Amino acid sequence: MEFGKLRIARAYEAVQQALEEAILSGALPPGEPLPTETELAEKFGVTRHTVREGMRALEQSGLVKRDAGRRLHVTRPRHDALATQNSRALVMQQVSFREIWEVAMQLELLAMDLLEGQVDDALVAKLEANVAAMAAALDKGEPIAALDVEFHALIAHATQNRVLLMSREPVSMLFYPSLERLFAHPKTRDRSPRRILDAHREIVTALAARDLDTAKLWMRRHMADFRRGYEHAGLPLDAPIGG
Repeated sequence: MEFGKLRIARAYEAVQQALEEAILSGALPPGEPLPTETELAEKFGVTRHTVREGMRALEQSGLVKRDAGRRLHVTRPRHDALATQNSRALVMQQVSFREIWEVAMQLELLAMDLLEGQVDDALVAKLEANVAAMAAALDKGEPIAALDVEFHALIAHATQNRVLLMSREPVSMLFYPSLERLFAHPKTRDRSPRRILDAHREIVTALAARDLDTAKLWMRRHMADFRRGYEHAGLPLDAPIGG
């Protein structure tokens, strides 16, 4: 039997891991200041320089941040910060439009399921305002990709499910350039934006009537239509999304 070489963790990595475990376990809750470098050096039996390196790595992870007094304290990573990191990782993995679309379809349908009991007049009003803004933008020949992303984000936030939000945001960030590519293509730039607007109107109409089944049906049609537009334009489904 052959054995590979063991990788011995550096001292600062052990410091980072110990602090991460304390944060994730709740021993160090959000808002709690971290002990000083001197206190941690004594506790871990390492130098202050080692502690400083471990805390710097922890800060880069987004689990801690510095306050006005330059003291590090525990913080919850923001959704958008995590989404940026994850979307970059997906690009580096060279995931394709097909892979992104397959997951996006399921996440959007899941969002519709999670809207049960969450639809109120305030949500409908926000969606109606989004649809009105999209219609006005189209009439002026202005881009609507950001409004399309906002529409789906409004629905996702209404579910109040943080796991869904953190799962869909990296996908949404990669969908944005795909939307712009579709809207700029000669074969789809006139038709696709209008079809998106029409689908959004149907979804909002159904949600206003509290008819989640019809809203989900239109969401499925909407997402399927987006892929068909991509195929109609002749854009490659299996090419890396960042290519």
